[in-house]
Amino acid sequence: MMKSAGYTLIASYTPIHSVIPKSVCRLSLNVLIPIKSKATSIPDYTQKNVMVARRYRPPLFSVAPMMDWTDNHYRTLARLISKHAWLYTEMIAAETIVYQKENLDRFLAFPPEQHPIVLQIGGNNLDNLAKATQLANAYGYDEINFNCGCPSQKVAGHGCFGVRLMLNPKFVAEAMSVIAVNSDAPVSVKCRIGVDDHDSYDELCDFIYTVSSYSPTKHFIIHSRKALLNGISPADNRRIPPLRYEYFFALLRDFPDLRFTINGGINYIGEVNSALREGAHGVMVGRAAYNNPWYTLGNVDTAVYGASPSSITRRQVLEKFQVYGDSVLGKYGDGRPSVREVVMPLLHLFHSEPGNGLWKRKADSAFRNCTTIKSFLEETLVAIPDSVLDSPLVGVPPDHEDCFANLQLPPPYKETEQEVLYA
Repeated sequence: MMKSAGYTLIASYTPIHSVIPKSVCRLSLNVLIPIKSKATSIPDYTQKNVMVARRYRPPLFSVAPMMDWTDNHYRTLARLISKHAWLYTEMIAAETIVYQKENLDRFLAFPPEQHPIVLQIGGNNLDNLAKATQLANAYGYDEINFNCGCPSQKVAGHGCFGVRLMLNPKFVAEAMSVIAVNSDAPVSVKCRIGVDDHDSYDELCDFIYTVSSYSPTKHFIIHSRKALLNGISPADNRRIPPLRYEYFFALLRDFPDLRFTINGGINYIGEVNSALREGAHGVMVGRAAYNNPWYTLGNVDTAVYGASPSSITRRQVLEKFQVYGDSVLGKYGDGRPSVREVVMPLLHLFHSEPGNGLWKRKADSAFRNCTTIKSFLEETLVAIPDSVLDSPLVGVPPDHEDCFANLQLPPPYKETEQEVLYA
């Protein structure tokens, strides 16, 4: 039996004795053999996807992994608002997991209510990726995602991973095979549409083709901008490169056997449904789900998944969050997490509502003297009218029928089966 945060899984796969899976063989000519070969010892990943699909609704809507934002505290709030949205961890470096193996709960544990949840890991060392995935496996994540999209200088620059790995699809394929063979969960890749001058549609297709052909990866989350590695900030990398949604929808056409989730520039539920109508298998939303969680996440279950409307109010959400928050304060010693750290996701719960500005000013003051989440809420919620606290979410979000219409898709990709050599 495997350790898990909330349930147990039966480990039924073949024990792994090497970080290099047997179906990815190094020949004397240094050739990488496609995983489509009949001789394979890698488990049936289609079956893995089926097992997850039976437990949860499909990832039509997911919240993007965001450093310093999508921590346990935010994910707890998000799950209180939406029961069906797929949640992602922050990116966790494989080295962090390996070198903190005596303190894993701090980085990997989560309440069982957070399912379905995806662990995103990053790194460029196969040994550490294998060890990290093995260690994370006991926690029962529903998918393992590999970061090939982060453009920050710390990650893609000095760290030489993140989006820089898109320049080496052969390594990504090997890394995904290593991750998959060491995990009981399905695997996926999150990437951009290109890097610097390597931004043609064919180059993106070469990346997708190589990774999917030479590893078990069948799910790609595509941030529909390229990344610029010239020292600009991650914020500028979300703003300066133009969105090229036509690349994403062309991938749906050219790789019908794969699953693609669209990401980048999507802020409204109407846009989410528009992308799904146009054929996207899923939509990933980032900052809109963090900066306006009530109206973004609050509409996911009904407008995206067709669930019955919920009568939950923000007061009820906060009552449940308070129980969680007070149970984790100081859990890891040295006052961590602090009241400020636990409460940060709540500061956007009243976005654009009466009293929101006063609530945030009171929060700044309360951080200096409150030692519990209960006392923090008692001191600050006087700023919010009862009509806001006690009203369930009502209304249907406006539709965005034309936001992905009339895209001029690039010409179809013509794949060529060829030997893929190690770089």
